[in-house]
Amino acid sequence: MVLQGILGFVLFLASAGGLILEIVAGRLIAPYVGMSLYTWTAIIAVVLAGLSVGHWIGGRLAGAEVDRRRGVIRLAIALSLAALTTLLALVALRALALGLVQSALNPISIVIILTTTLFLLPSLFVGIVAPIITKLAVDVAPDRTGPIVGRMYALGTLGSIFGTLSSGYLFISWIGSSGTVMAVAGLYALLAVTCATLAGRREMMAAAFSVVIFGGGMGLIGAGQGAFAAQCRVESDYFCIQTDDFSAVVGRPSTLMVLDNLVHGINDRDDPSLLYSPYIHFVDEFTRARFAGGVAEDGLSAFFVGGGAYTLPRSWAATIPNSRLMVAEIDPKVTEVAERALWLDPDHPALEIRHTDARNLLQSLPGEPIFDVIFGDAFHDISIPTHLVSREFNQAVSERLNGNGFYVINVVDGAARPLLIASIAATLSLDFEAVDIWVEDLPQDQPAPADSRQTYVVVAAHRTMEPSVSLEAVYGIERRWTQQSAARLIADLGKEPIILTDDFAPVDRLIADVLFSPVALGNQ
Repeated sequence: MVLQGILGFVLFLASAGGLILEIVAGRLIAPYVGMSLYTWTAIIAVVLAGLSVGHWIGGRLAGAEVDRRRGVIRLAIALSLAALTTLLALVALRALALGLVQSALNPISIVIILTTTLFLLPSLFVGIVAPIITKLAVDVAPDRTGPIVGRMYALGTLGSIFGTLSSGYLFISWIGSSGTVMAVAGLYALLAVTCATLAGRREMMAAAFSVVIFGGGMGLIGAGQGAFAAQCRVESDYFCIQTDDFSAVVGRPSTLMVLDNLVHGINDRDDPSLLYSPYIHFVDEFTRARFAGGVAEDGLSAFFVGGGAYTLPRSWAATIPNSRLMVAEIDPKVTEVAERALWLDPDHPALEIRHTDARNLLQSLPGEPIFDVIFGDAFHDISIPTHLVSREFNQAVSERLNGNGFYVINVVDGAARPLLIASIAATLSLDFEAVDIWVEDLPQDQPAPADSRQTYVVVAAHRTMEPSVSLEAVYGIERRWTQQSAARLIADLGKEPIILTDDFAPVDRLIADVLFSPVALGNQ
């Protein structure tokens, strides 16, 4: 019974370590490839593949001829290899990820290669554990095979649940991704020594020596490469948040914010109205042109779906008197970083910041015209929250827009076949009279973007806007944007666009041209 208890404890903790690594894997690679349906799909598939192969190998290593001593030695070896490959994933992460991101591979290929290389082996080696432990436990009481097998399955599942909850609610928030991976590697090493102890003193010493030598050597290599340093300024429950000095680029005190792999905004310290991001600059210029000076006297009522760097709320709070700006930012840590590093004043009288889901907040407000502008800025490159592009959300937006107000969102899509933009525009057209699409005109000496992707700004309003095919910047950086007809774009595609709803919004399929094109990820 004592042996069964020890083996059950080892299985519980090994299973927990496997799921902790699966959860933290998404955060580890987020600074390089973001977090999306595709990263999680690849991670889950790779971990399950590793466990499956590991279970098969473990079954082969747990034959009838395997006695207790040989069984626990094989457990110790498998757990030692799990510890070393887990640590190796952290050591190899940065160099491998940067090499892949800078390659000509498409985003999906990068995600699959990265996750397979880093996380297949740790999952495989920890997968070996369960069959061997189950065989040894059955050997203790062969007349109770069924109950013992059931108990071991239950312990493994409970360990997986414990690992999932502890990583999501405890470890990542408290010790970060790198710290969590090192903790899992340490756990595997401890379990390896525990299993070796069951074989004898000599085996225990050999296991401990191997773990110290190989683990210590890998630790020294990783430390020399900076592999264990935090990749994020702040690691929150939602994002890897980074900031970087942008002053050398523009010659003025300025800072940019990166959420996972995406530059979300650039703030100028001394002039909040100076907007470096083209799509944010467009929204500012379009708003001022739309209201033709009335904004200055009457103020502006705006709702922001996402805060991020708070670039535009900060600008309007400083430059448009009497503004009423409500910002829905789901992550309070993002706001804290913006306050500390990007000169945001969260107590400015024009700002009302709510840390909650934007759709929930918007729908909780009275269903009547409240806002002049609603700005959707919660998309992260190829990661698009489907509940923010559905018709149901558009209807909530429509109800709360003033007669002359407008709704604006920025989306990355294919340049040649913008299927997602067509679907977004068609869906918006069901609840808005006017839907226009805008793109930035690049200077003649600046190369055109890759054929595969383009940043679009979609504007929807209840009233037809002033006839105009272009908008030139009046404030700040010289820029020009050109309007594209949504109806013409849809007609040119030659296929009926999909109406996006809460029940069906296949945004990932619609941006396939972006996902499978040979363009490096990041910072769109």
